[in-house]
Amino acid sequence: MRLSYESLQKQQEVYRQAGIHIPAYSVEEVRSRTVEHPTWLHFGAGNIFRAFMARLQQRLLEQGEAEVGIVVAEAFDEELIDRLYRPLECLSILVTLKGDGSFDKEVIASVAEALKLRTDLDTLRRIFRDPGLQMVSMTITEKGYALQDLEGNYLPGIRADLEAGPSGAHTMMGLLTALLLHRYQNGAAPIAVVSMDNCSHNGEKLSQAVWTIAREWYERGKVSQDFLTYLQDDTQVAFPWTMIDKITPRPAQAVERELEALGLEGMEPLTTQKHTYAAAFVNAEAPEYLVIEDAFPNGRPALEKVGVYFTDRDTVNDTERMKVTTCLNPLHTALAVYGCLLGYATIAEEMQDPELVRLVRGIGEKEGLKVLKHPGILDPKSFLEEVLTERLPNPYMPDTPQRIATDTSQKIPVRYGETLKAYAPDLSELHYIPLAIAGWFRYLLGKDDQLETMEVSPDPMLAQLTKELQGVRVGEPESYQGQLKPILQNEHLFGINLADTCLGERIEGYFVRMLEGAGAVRRLLQSVA
Repeated sequence: MRLSYESLQKQQEVYRQAGIHIPAYSVEEVRSRTVEHPTWLHFGAGNIFRAFMARLQQRLLEQGEAEVGIVVAEAFDEELIDRLYRPLECLSILVTLKGDGSFDKEVIASVAEALKLRTDLDTLRRIFRDPGLQMVSMTITEKGYALQDLEGNYLPGIRADLEAGPSGAHTMMGLLTALLLHRYQNGAAPIAVVSMDNCSHNGEKLSQAVWTIAREWYERGKVSQDFLTYLQDDTQVAFPWTMIDKITPRPAQAVERELEALGLEGMEPLTTQKHTYAAAFVNAEAPEYLVIEDAFPNGRPALEKVGVYFTDRDTVNDTERMKVTTCLNPLHTALAVYGCLLGYATIAEEMQDPELVRLVRGIGEKEGLKVLKHPGILDPKSFLEEVLTERLPNPYMPDTPQRIATDTSQKIPVRYGETLKAYAPDLSELHYIPLAIAGWFRYLLGKDDQLETMEVSPDPMLAQLTKELQGVRVGEPESYQGQLKPILQNEHLFGINLADTCLGERIEGYFVRMLEGAGAVRRLLQSVA
């Protein structure tokens, strides 16, 4: 049995006997209607899209609350389209991993078409011309919205886009702005452009990126003032803020074996040249949250009927702050760096370590909750307790500290920076957050707690940070000669200048103690956590 439209039609009973739910609608009819007149286009073909957004739309289709599916386009790793989406006719299997070890399995068929951003631009222009297009959403990671480096200079790709203009744009943000220009030039129908990425003020980041490029083009005489007016009129183009939460780890070998035992072929995971890990299936946890600012000038899917919260911007912001600064993300980052240092293979294994549990409880309960505003629609204490007792310890979630440690420099400013700013009048109260930050610095040295070489996950600031830490040697605490101070001064990283504060001194002290030799990381955790 191989995943395909044909197998869904001819082997329905086989799927049912295998305990795999198949769509309760005509997949081919939905696909035909969607390709002809799409209402939802999504950029970012990764696992979170297949496990969450595509499943939400499938629920609407099965309930009769929608007639069309989703078109997806990939901007970063177009290899996914050729090796995964098109061979499988855009189908996938969602495997929900429960804490008791059981799996829920279903075929997701709501994705009607898969495109490559640069290769399929003509098709994307046609979609943007369609007045019925209601929403363009995206999960492209936080760095996908970046236009400038830490010195405020435009990145090379952005600089090239600004000079080339709409017809020569090549970056994700440049091409998105050019596609919005195309919509404006072909009827100027309203649209909502929705970041669903796991980052603070995502709608603001997205809108600022688009507006900046458009303004630069205007100043170069490449677009009109009327286009800028269109972009800045939220009754025409809206950029709703969102909060998203669902963990979708890399494909697990146990899930692959389970599906193969049921008779499914082609379940072997693949790794692209850009190091994307994917498979015909997506494994994910059961808990999921999506909170969206209800700003859709051209209508929207009825996602509130499948568990999505629609509310105002302030509530989205408060909910996002709850998750990203206190109840989940800062805990994840601390576990990521210390998990690598201590040789753990999964986050769940770390949650059996009493020192690490005390560390993340300290970050969340003792430090984060004190300065957190209650968002109203979700209770922070209950959310945090679910994270600590159900989600992170789930042994069937094969999430790795190495994956979560990716791009940590891009995550630090919000995951810890917002809480640091809240404590700025008296930083001396903080012990666990500085321990997490010091752990990140120790991790960047590329040696674990047994002084063995370990791989440091990709990070856009890795070369710069490595240069700053030059001369620091694990096992030689005297090799530290203040190398952290320039990093601690970086307000882009921490929200405030930590170098001359008591917290900067505390971080340096923790860091030096972790240089004392084999087992120094563990000894510090035991003394502080």
